[in-house]
Amino acid sequence: MNQEKMDLQLWNYIDGRANQEEVSFVESMIVTDAVWRNKYKELVEVNQVLKTNVELEQPSMRFSKNVMEQIVGLQPAKATVKYINKNIIRSIAAFFILTITGFLVYTFSTVEWVSTSGASPLPFDLNKLNPGQLNFSKLMSSKWINIILMVNVVLALMLLDNYLRRKKRSSVEN
Repeated sequence: MNQEKMDLQLWNYIDGRANQEEVSFVESMIVTDAVWRNKYKELVEVNQVLKTNVELEQPSMRFSKNVMEQIVGLQPAKATVKYINKNIIRSIAAFFILTITGFLVYTFSTVEWVSTSGASPLPFDLNKLNPGQLNFSKLMSSKWINIILMVNVVLALMLLDNYLRRKKRSSVEN
């Protein structure tokens, strides 16, 4: 029989956690088998020693205060300082501010500020809204598509540059 299984059955028997079948099996094995008998005696002695001679050590009365005083003395490192560069944050903010400013300047420069009375600058009449009258070709002219594509190309190049810099840093560190 497996040594671990025998130990487990004997410990369950000694602790009183075994069911009736296991109790009868273990008692019969202790009576008939010398190995089981010796192991049982050994485990009973260990159990007695554990019950009588083991004293749990108590921490000192000031243990909690000592630990808390040690923690107070430590200054935690600022985690964000290690991996966030303020110049990068400023350059990203400047990029977005300049982009929004450029879009606003372009939009205000292309608006026709003089309108004729009664004529709507929209390509459809809001009073008689009919889905068939909507003319999106005026709203999505080729210049707007070109502007959107240029912005996407610039953003893609920035993303590629960021990826290549990280890859270069990781290869240098390794």
